[in-house]
Amino acid sequence: METLNTIAQRRSIRRFEDTPVSDEQIRKILQAATQAPSGKNGQPWRFIVVKEDNRAEMVRLMREGISKMIAQGQNAGSAEWTAKIMEHAPVTVFIFNPYGQAPWLPRSIEQMFGDLVNVQSTGAAIQNMLLAAQDMGIGSLWICDVFYAYEELCRWLGEETQMVAAVSFGVPAETPAARPRMTVDEVTRWL
Repeated sequence: METLNTIAQRRSIRRFEDTPVSDEQIRKILQAATQAPSGKNGQPWRFIVVKEDNRAEMVRLMREGISKMIAQGQNAGSAEWTAKIMEHAPVTVFIFNPYGQAPWLPRSIEQMFGDLVNVQSTGAAIQNMLLAAQDMGIGSLWICDVFYAYEELCRWLGEETQMVAAVSFGVPAETPAARPRMTVDEVTRWL
């Protein structure tokens, strides 16, 4: 089946060609995202596409957030490397859960349950995006390092809802080998 081959061939791409990704290609990727399953068919995803000249401001804010975290004594991990990748990716799509709020804000048990369901649903949408891109010959990188600049990016994007992740897209400039995976037997318990 082609789907299984697409899944097996997908890789996280961290180097992109300086080739644009067309609006039509991004629309097809987003269409695939909107066909993901979601809890109670809530379709808890909203997308903001950042490309071309807007990339510089996105990366500036990303670095501002990283610097702020480091100044507070926090470890920023791979966030600076991720900012560099975002800087060179032709397109970055931010994914929001319109029913959620920033993770650190207080919420009821019912809201926490709703957020968990919606984040799982947006995860399915993101996976559809990655597989659609792979099928079209477009590389992608699922990014959670945007959390280091959560407030800065949300303010710039004009969003007060829950940012779930970002995905950068472009023509791959690398062909990474498959990363090691645990076997089915290592991660499965049968009853």
